[in-house]
Amino acid sequence: MPKSWSNKRERQYEHIKQSASKSGRSAGTAKRIAAATVNKTRRKKGETKGSSRSRSRSGSRGSRSTTQKRRSAARKGGRASGRSK
Repeated sequence: MPKSWSNKRERQYEHIKQSASKSGRSAGTAKRIAAATVNKTRRKKGETKGSSRSRSRSGSRGSRSTTQKRRSAARKGGRASGRSK
C-alpha cells in the first residue's frame, strides 16, 4: 500500500481484497487484483502524476462506431438472430 494512496483508496483496497478472498482467490491474487483495481481507479480519476489514460479512445484499435455497437443480433444476422437452418 503506497503512501500516495488516500484513506479512501486504502479502504477501497481492503474491501476489494476481502471480496476477492471470499470468492476463493488466494491471498496473493486478491492483493494483486485489489492493487490493480485501485491504481486503475486513481488513473481514471486523475489522482496520479501521469496522464489519466494510458490509451486514447480514438486511437484504440478495433473501435467501432456507435451504430455498430447498438445493432441487435437480428439486424447483424448473427447466430442469435433467430434464423433457423
